[in-house]
Amino acid sequence: MSEQIQQTIKIPNELGNKRFDQIAAILFPDFSRSRLKTWILDGQLTVDGQERAPREKLIGGELMCLDVTLQPEGEWLPEEMDIPIVFEDDHIIIINKPMGLVVHPAAGNYTGTLLNGLLHHCPDLQNIPRAGIVHRLDKDTTGLMVVAKTLQAQNHIVEQLQSREMGREYEAVTQGTMTGGGKVTEPIARHDKDRTKMAVHPTGKDAITHYRVLEKFPSHTHIRVKLETGRTHQIRVHMAHIQHPLVGDGTYGGRVRLPKGVTNELRDVLRKFPRQALHAKHIELYHPATNEVVEWEVPLPDDFEALLEELRFDAENAEDDVY
Repeated sequence: MSEQIQQTIKIPNELGNKRFDQIAAILFPDFSRSRLKTWILDGQLTVDGQERAPREKLIGGELMCLDVTLQPEGEWLPEEMDIPIVFEDDHIIIINKPMGLVVHPAAGNYTGTLLNGLLHHCPDLQNIPRAGIVHRLDKDTTGLMVVAKTLQAQNHIVEQLQSREMGREYEAVTQGTMTGGGKVTEPIARHDKDRTKMAVHPTGKDAITHYRVLEKFPSHTHIRVKLETGRTHQIRVHMAHIQHPLVGDGTYGGRVRLPKGVTNELRDVLRKFPRQALHAKHIELYHPATNEVVEWEVPLPDDFEALLEELRFDAENAEDDVY
């Protein structure tokens, strides 16, 4: 089902002598500049009923008219699935993504993704780019994601991501014992040789990761991570860069490292842990409708808790051996 947007605004005189696209961005802040430019070029955003070029200057006092019928953004099919929804209103959906769920269709995963499930849950999302998905989690990363239900909400949240106002915190288990918390400020780019991977690279995009220690074990560390930026695989790449790759991360951590004297139980858990030990635990943002700060936090999943319990048990046994 398509959605109609119709708005008419008189251009204030003080905005005179500015370009059409600049005035549109001021008067229609709920929509991105690129989308407004597309509507101008398509004749869906007009001045006094006439099409104008995006860079044409206006004098002020004209009527700017937006008349848009939103069309489906892709050919993805809705699929019924059980989506763990933490919160939902008319503007956003907060999801606790489980392990193994691909977020967006891509080569090899055209169906069975979160996007397909969202289209079944809320059919109007077909009119929103990427069905309202504004940020992603890797297939095997669990935890909180936000989905926008309107173009206005999507633009609002994207602006928060770009301005680093949206708070995202994760928990992870790394290999090796950290001495304390810190910050990694290394740029990230696509890997030179393996295009499915990312890497720290001097020509990459800026990436900032803060981390603090929650628990130390003989050969592992449980950490809380806060992102300032949101690069692909950022936490995984940064932790591997400082020689503390995530448990279970075969892509960036290589083969499983088994510490000396490890119990048989912990050895089995580490070898069989099916994914990178990473969970998006907390999310905080300005609500796109009220502009009030809202936040959510979800518990660690069962496999993550089981890993921590085995690490604690192993640490206690190691202390007993010492004394």
